[in-house]
Amino acid sequence: MAGLFDRQAEIYLQARPTYPPEWFSLFADKTTHHSRAWDAGTGNGQAAVSIADHYDQVIATDVSEAQLSFAKPHPKIKYLHTPLSMSEDELVNLIGGEGSVDLVIVATAIHYFDLDLFYNVVNRVLRKPGGLIAVWSYHKTEVNPEFDIVKKRLEETCLPFCDPRVSYLIEGYKTLPFPFEEVGLGREGRPMGVELEKRMSFGGYLALLRSTSVVAKAAERGVDLLPGGVVRELESAWGGSDLVRTVVFKAFLLAGKVKM
Repeated sequence: MAGLFDRQAEIYLQARPTYPPEWFSLFADKTTHHSRAWDAGTGNGQAAVSIADHYDQVIATDVSEAQLSFAKPHPKIKYLHTPLSMSEDELVNLIGGEGSVDLVIVATAIHYFDLDLFYNVVNRVLRKPGGLIAVWSYHKTEVNPEFDIVKKRLEETCLPFCDPRVSYLIEGYKTLPFPFEEVGLGREGRPMGVELEKRMSFGGYLALLRSTSVVAKAAERGVDLLPGGVVRELESAWGGSDLVRTVVFKAFLLAGKVKM
């Protein structure tokens, strides 16, 4: 995922929705111990900061140094750059070793991972029994019927520029391999659907669109997916630049424990 979000790291920090505190309380309730959590693909550290309320230490890793440069400092969080060249053994040792982690979380990133490598690391570092892995993301948004129609047309123009791995995201993680024992929070093939809400101006939503990997990839190929005409159409359907609306993010969650 390195490079996909590097140039948009600051926009990403400002535009994305926050995650409900009760999620992290629920994850903590499902782990036997609360010594160490690992936030893989931490980005700007949003989820790491939330989970730090429940664990003694959080290891927060990312392949993007640009994203990590915007991460919020926290006394319980250790931010680490993990280049794609790192081996499985190197990752295990960096995170803390075999059976050293009580919770692994991945917020809006696992669809970009080398899943075989990541799951091997998870199976090695998670405490057995008593450890938990939770992954989630979101894809579609709802604003109002008029805007949603215009946004759907934009999504269709984006498809040729989508990273193939984004198919997991587009399908709501229903096809994402998740080889863990279910704990009542979704399971492989049937993620749990949840909704996230964020009050946003049109400018904020436009920043969200500009922070996506597909916009960056299209720009690399000389294509502007958000030219003036498209922006004006979106703004009109929104109801004007000054109007603040509630945006509903359709999220999906999977959680499980290592199969014994």
